[in-house]
Amino acid sequence: MTKRLQSKHKIDRRIGDNLWGRGKSPHNKREYGPGQHGQRRKNKMSDYGTQLRAKQTLKGYYGNITERQFRKVYAEAERRRGDTGENIIGLLERRLDAVVYRSKLVPTVFAARQFVSHGHVAVNGRRVTIASYLVKEDDVISVRGKARDMALVLEAMDSPERDLPDYLEFNRSKMEVKFVRTPKLNDVPYPIQMNPNLIVEFYSR
Repeated sequence: MTKRLQSKHKIDRRIGDNLWGRGKSPHNKREYGPGQHGQRRKNKMSDYGTQLRAKQTLKGYYGNITERQFRKVYAEAERRRGDTGENIIGLLERRLDAVVYRSKLVPTVFAARQFVSHGHVAVNGRRVTIASYLVKEDDVISVRGKARDMALVLEAMDSPERDLPDYLEFNRSKMEVKFVRTPKLNDVPYPIQMNPNLIVEFYSR
């Protein structure tokens, strides 16, 4: 088991919020942080601490992606025209594992990464196993072969826990989703508030 998988259950409590809006979140039972000092009174955060927390929150939401990956996302967002914060959200939502998760084909973003890496997903009919692959507008993402009958997939599709955002079009009979457009921050159904502009400030120091 990787370090990322071992620590995922602590992310909610470390961030101090129910990051994915799940009923099974450990934060629902213990709202204080993990570890022996988790129940200490929280001090007021500095500007740096607030910016760092915003970065940790967004990184954690997308499967606790590595700092190296996240820096590359920021660098690409800064290079593009427009608002850098909005560009960050757009790039993260274009990740193949994020699209699979948003489509309700799997219950968690961690399951989405594994689902893609195991070869269960095709983009425009071509098998893709890279979770960070960036889909383009009008790309069609489909579930391959026997994976369509997996209990994990069928249960996730019927779950009332999340809604399908309007920048995706899902065809249940074909088990495929079309990526209609790159979303803005307000389009993304985050269970908690995200602050990409604070992340821009963090990296601009």
